[in-house]
Amino acid sequence: MYFTKAIFVLTLKQAQKSQLMKHIVWMLLIVGLVGQYGCMPVEENKLTEVNIDIRNDLFQRISDFQDRQQLDSLYHYFQHPDPSYRYLAARAFASIRDEATIDSLSTLLTDEIDAVRAVAAYAIGQVGEAAALPTLIDAFVQEDTASFRRTNGAILEAIGKCGTEQELSFMSTTETYLPTDTLLLEGQAWGIYRFALRNITNLEGTKRMVALVTDAAIPNSVRVIAANYLYRARNIQLDAFEEQLIPVFITSDDARIRMALAVALGKTSSENAQNALLAQFNEEEDYRVRCNILRALSNFPYENVQDIARKALRDANFHVSNRAAQYFLENGIEQDAVSYWKTAQDSLYWQSEVTMYGAALRHLPLYRAEMRNAINYGLRQKFFTLESPYQKATVLDALTEFAWNYRFIHREGIKLESAPVQSGMLSALSKITSDANFQNFFRGGSGKVARDIGNYYLQAFRSGDAAQIAIASGAITNASFAYSNYIPTDSIIVLEQALAQLELPKETETYYELEAAIAKLQQKEPPARATPAFNHPIDWKLINDLTDQPKAQINTAKGDITIRLLPEAAPGTVANFIALSREGFFDGKNFHRIVANFVIQGGCPRGDGYGSLDYSIRSELSPLHYDEAGYVGMASAGNHTEGTQFFITHSPTPHLDGNYTIFGKVIKGLEVVDAIEMGDLIEEISITR
Repeated sequence: MYFTKAIFVLTLKQAQKSQLMKHIVWMLLIVGLVGQYGCMPVEENKLTEVNIDIRNDLFQRISDFQDRQQLDSLYHYFQHPDPSYRYLAARAFASIRDEATIDSLSTLLTDEIDAVRAVAAYAIGQVGEAAALPTLIDAFVQEDTASFRRTNGAILEAIGKCGTEQELSFMSTTETYLPTDTLLLEGQAWGIYRFALRNITNLEGTKRMVALVTDAAIPNSVRVIAANYLYRARNIQLDAFEEQLIPVFITSDDARIRMALAVALGKTSSENAQNALLAQFNEEEDYRVRCNILRALSNFPYENVQDIARKALRDANFHVSNRAAQYFLENGIEQDAVSYWKTAQDSLYWQSEVTMYGAALRHLPLYRAEMRNAINYGLRQKFFTLESPYQKATVLDALTEFAWNYRFIHREGIKLESAPVQSGMLSALSKITSDANFQNFFRGGSGKVARDIGNYYLQAFRSGDAAQIAIASGAITNASFAYSNYIPTDSIIVLEQALAQLELPKETETYYELEAAIAKLQQKEPPARATPAFNHPIDWKLINDLTDQPKAQINTAKGDITIRLLPEAAPGTVANFIALSREGFFDGKNFHRIVANFVIQGGCPRGDGYGSLDYSIRSELSPLHYDEAGYVGMASAGNHTEGTQFFITHSPTPHLDGNYTIFGKVIKGLEVVDAIEMGDLIEEISITR
């Protein structure tokens, strides 16, 4: 049974208001557009296809209106005779995300063209406000036809971004879609998944997603979404579904499904699930699945898992080795703490070695002071002997496992004029003060330690360094205690002076963090984050010079990565990336952030993730999904704060959809993406027009 208006009840007042607003907007649009477009074309000359031409003047004009967030100018195109421009105008609002646009966008939900209706639904869902719900429900077409399946699918996903438990219940119990109804099934699965990302789940939704992922007749595009729901959804119970999920986990030929189901099986308390995970680890060839198996095994008894985790420490793939070391850090026991130290000295990958030192420090009993001193000494020596600043920063993080190292961490970290090391030093101190066990650990000395580290934070505010200010601000905001009790009352002046000296939009991320810290010290709510003003127009000459299949090649010592650029989806982002590449901006920059089975990230001028230039660009949030490995997106500190930093995904990351601009897709060199380590250099990025 399909959605019916009888189940999604609208009050009469809501319905009347919604319809009235539609009529008003339609009349305004018609009056405004008659003069612009003249008489509408006769029926036989109507255009029915959405075609995007990046060199077309109207494509560029609409993109500029989006870039400048000129809403009234975009509304004019809602009645353009060419559906391509209606589509582009509606899509623009998916990035603007303004509740005031919902009523106007709703007029396009009755457009003649399916693609236009669908992108309007996407844009409405992007607003994420309950006010959008009646409009979306009203537009859902009960009578299933091929010409409305894309629209209906988009509406289902959009409802998942703004609906309530009532809508989730109805969506979850709709089971009549056929395996051939791909767009409807995708919409249903995306909708339930979007609810889960908002921490709205129910048993019916979980049952439906289990049914989708375990049905071999269902298209893989749908099964991947369902598997990621089982992976990402919090507080769902999967014990009752283990017998259905285990065979799919073992036999699926799609690694995207296996890696998601590995984590899902870890949510059960089942011995069968544990045994399936252990057995599959030995058979699995995809390193991403092995990483997720190790992650899942954290939920099972240590004695059953430790042998395979120890073996994984020496895995040929460094991601797997790191994940195994993380297992011992998170799940180790005090009886084995000394063995972790000994293992750390046994020719492991450097990051695994440092993490195992950290595991030894974390789990060693407090009374083993002599042993702790030896472990601590060995880890401190690593700080001096490892050469890379990223390695040194990793050591400082490991030293936090014995928090009395705070003086060493600050003293040695501040000495080195290296952004990654100094940022790593402050991040390590922040980790100490945000630990819920802070006061219990330091006991009677907790006040003095809090004041010592608070003074370190004040030094950071006085430094004028954007990264240090941002990290110190986050530390105060997220401290496990009220920092206003441990730093001088007049210190807020230091923070306010630092705020006044920040350069916008270059240091927008730091500005946000510092505002929050000041509010915390004043015991107030932080101010709403303001959208950066328009400051960097799109360079259309760069776009006009592109071929129909523009590519970027990232050269590294590990090999080359070839990216298909997507100017039709994100012209401003692509133009910015091309300009920076041709200027040689990326040459010699590091991949500063590597998260196994997630992303590699680079393009920071500082090399620590806090760098930017003196401008920002707009978010361009198209309906594309991060449903495969190799998507290239822009790092962001919030909507419209992008600049130079980009990332490439190792695996599906659909929780990023609609929040991070997709501007490219790897078409060659995914194995190089997987091989990139923290600190590896971008030698050059070249553009094929």
